[in-house]
Amino acid sequence: MLESQKLKNRQNMKCYAYIIAGVVFQTIIILVFALTVMRIKTPSVRLTSVTVQNLKYNTTGSPNFSMNLIAEIAVKNKNFGHFRFDNSATNVTYGDVIVGDCDIIKGRANARKTKRFNVTIDIISNRVTDSAKLSSELKSGNLKLTGLASLRGKVTLMKVMKKRKTAKMNCTMTVQLETRAVHNLDCE
Repeated sequence: MLESQKLKNRQNMKCYAYIIAGVVFQTIIILVFALTVMRIKTPSVRLTSVTVQNLKYNTTGSPNFSMNLIAEIAVKNKNFGHFRFDNSATNVTYGDVIVGDCDIIKGRANARKTKRFNVTIDIISNRVTDSAKLSSELKSGNLKLTGLASLRGKVTLMKVMKKRKTAKMNCTMTVQLETRAVHNLDCE
């Protein structure tokens, strides 16, 4: 009888050890899941390509320029849930002066995907006041512009967790006037 009691106690101890090991293992799995999958990151916004159309510029007298930029914007969502962003705007600046803007309509970047869309931005330099700098840049044949955007939205994980995030874009580019091409497109 004593031996069967000892055997039963040993089996109970093994059972408890397996239960504790299972609980510890599940806790580790949940912790890893929470630290990797459930961590919400800020999506990134970039200009992937820019095409110049209808370029007109004048270097004599009052220097000015106008053009249409057709830009492809990519919203890269690194999360395991979708990013739904609201209506927004893209600005193009020369120096610190806004020379063009356009609207970005609301949209959705799916989980771990990149959403791409095109926008057309009408650029005109009538607000630029530093005509000496503008004249020298136009004469050099290279015009440096900056594209700015801010997309506000929500990242939703498993239809339960929702977190507001703002994706910001700051891209510099050089428009080569003779070839009507964009060079040195660099986004931060």
